[in-house]
Amino acid sequence: MAVIAVFNQKGGVGKTTTVLNIAASLALLERKPVLIYLDPQAHVSLALGIKNQQSSASTAGFFRDNTPMDRIMRRLANQIRLLPGHPDLSKVDALLGATPGVAGTLKRGLDAALAWEDSPILIDCAPSLGVLSLNALYAADRVLIPVTADYLAIQGLNRLYLALNVLEGPLKRRIPRRIVLTRFDEAKPQCREALAGLKTRYGDNLCDTRIPDDPALSESPAHGMDIFAYSSDSPGAHDYRLLTMELLSKGFFQ
Repeated sequence: MAVIAVFNQKGGVGKTTTVLNIAASLALLERKPVLIYLDPQAHVSLALGIKNQQSSASTAGFFRDNTPMDRIMRRLANQIRLLPGHPDLSKVDALLGATPGVAGTLKRGLDAALAWEDSPILIDCAPSLGVLSLNALYAADRVLIPVTADYLAIQGLNRLYLALNVLEGPLKRRIPRRIVLTRFDEAKPQCREALAGLKTRYGDNLCDTRIPDDPALSESPAHGMDIFAYSSDSPGAHDYRLLTMELLSKGFFQ
């Protein structure tokens, strides 16, 4: 199984939109994806129409009570297998931050879930480098970093890249990573300039596919749907299909 952490320390860059719609695209390709939500905001659950989720039946229960992952997994109509989040995840740093070996909790849970060994696993990370995100990075084979074209987002990306380089020391391995530019508008000079700068600095680590600034991508969660269920012929659906195929062709999910 390939474990992909979708991570950025800055909010508002399309992280949840990206992880949700890549998972949905993989499901359409019958890849049986597993989506693990580690963000206390629990937006993925809401975007998939899941409300009033109990803490004990979420990833908060996994970290707090050692609930086996198989017991909190939900099979959704779009064929995604979801481990939902919960606002109680915000307490994990305080509860477990000083626990020896806490950064390996998620990896140990995944290693015990042998039924998923052929499935791509995507982790929607919290937008901060705390216990939850460290668990995701420790467990991940690769990292996908969504970023928008604005100045602050790109400065945050540069800092995140340096942080990942530092983490490679304690992890004793490389952290392969790819960057995807989101909310992209070819007509805006700012977007074109950002694209050129990212290509110069990050080269092949920047995905060829850019995700458009498509209103359907922000509308679909309000209807409890991924972009393919909500508007399969929209620009957003088209480009998330392309992005998924690009990542598959590059061996990102292997």
